[in-house]
Amino acid sequence: MTAVVNIAAYKFVSLDLLPDLRAHLLTVAGDCALKGTILLAEEGINLFLAGSAEGIDTFLKTLRADARFADLEVKFSHSEGVPFRKLLVKIKREIIRMDHPTIRPEAGRAPGVDAKTLARWLEQGVDDAGRPVVMLDTRNAFEVDEGTFKNAIDWRIERFTQFPAAVQAHRAELEGKTVVSFCTGGIRCEKAAIYMNEAGIQNVYQLDGGILKYFEETGGPGYDGKCFVFDERHSLDPELAPSQG
Repeated sequence: MTAVVNIAAYKFVSLDLLPDLRAHLLTVAGDCALKGTILLAEEGINLFLAGSAEGIDTFLKTLRADARFADLEVKFSHSEGVPFRKLLVKIKREIIRMDHPTIRPEAGRAPGVDAKTLARWLEQGVDDAGRPVVMLDTRNAFEVDEGTFKNAIDWRIERFTQFPAAVQAHRAELEGKTVVSFCTGGIRCEKAAIYMNEAGIQNVYQLDGGILKYFEETGGPGYDGKCFVFDERHSLDPELAPSQG
């Protein structure tokens, strides 16, 4: 059986005429026989799709023909079956809800650290400036329970809207360290890192591409367990193989 290609991607970019864009992407993805979810908001796009290699390739070429998505970065994985039941394209207030409208990643990202650099930092225990490195999990508690970085900070939040309050309650444990926020694919930790920077916490980075890109590029050193994903694969191991429940 030909393996199904799964993609995850997001981009913070100003979007308008959302109903028209929704209709267009629903048609394009449908014509490519893809299933999954595309979220659209004025702040950007967030998508999780699966289908044949040809269908994914055609969809991405069409999407990137729009200048707003030309540099869209995509994370790939494979599965034997399609882990989604249908195709949905939704318009939302935020592509990842934080309830802090002043946090606008398009206006400027927090510094990022790539997967290979992070793996080196974790191996040596400090960053390139000699500061101790702490990993901050920005995901929900049930996701963390499936797996996380060794010794990661976990505030047991139940939804991402609780993250800002958790930062204010626990900020003392972040002082004097290099803080790397991380999540599944990068979108939550990007907003999280911006919030912490604006809150005056220094030396904050976001893990570029999240756990999935870390698995893809490094094989997952320093990570214990699997990564929960919001589809029928349930979770992925560091080789990006699904657990199927």
